Amino acid sequence: MLPLRDNAPTRTTPVVTVGLIAACFLVWLWELKSPGVDVHVFRVGFYPCAVHGPCHLPAGFHALPWYEGVFSGMFMHASWQHILGNMLFLWIFGDNVEDRLGHFRYLVFYLLCGLAASLSHAFFNPSSRLPSLGASGAISGVLAAYLFLYPRARILTLIPIFLFFTAEVPAFLFIVFWFVIQFFSGTASLSASTPTTGGTAYFAHIGGFVAGIVLLALLKPPRRAPPAYGWS
Repeated sequence: MLPLRDNAPTRTTPVVTVGLIAACFLVWLWELKSPGVDVHVFRVGFYPCAVHGPCHLPAGFHALPWYEGVFSGMFMHASWQHILGNMLFLWIFGDNVEDRLGHFRYLVFYLLCGLAASLSHAFFNPSSRLPSLGASGAISGVLAAYLFLYPRARILTLIPIFLFFTAEVPAFLFIVFWFVIQFFSGTASLSASTPTTGGTAYFAHIGGFVAGIVLLALLKPPRRAPPAYGWS
């Protein structure tokens, strides 16, 4: 399912969300400047093996210290589809969470969710020498916060069943369904006879989501009257 827009209004300009999206696109354009996107990915991506010890990489490549790679990888992407999908989710859900947390706390929240997501991925794939990259771990935390802050919102969603059609899906249903898919996909990858460490980092999504719930409870955003949901 692909979200297209939500009906939860905001009271402030989402300057941090816009800044994060701009930063990701600027980094993506920087990646495209190399002869191959993989050159930058393999140089400054996040390597799970770097958390547990030295990574034995091919000649010419050296993993950044994990505490650097975890943040550089958070702003990198592997393809146009990857970055466009992530930025769509961030744009739809991030502005509302920023509105409730405030700009500075939202930025800290986002970065900590991304950190937790990467470390979760490294915990379940400790020997992986494949660079992990993308904003989806941090965005998973944003989804968790949105779930608890705007459970009654509705998401206009593109649903591919034989043909594409749109439907207004309750935010609670949309996000819970998304998390269930991540959870079962992640556990399935663990039980596979040959564990996979490439492709989608499901445990980064799970870790970021759980971190979002914990951090939201710690930050205790101010209570507000329920917003007047509606399509503008």
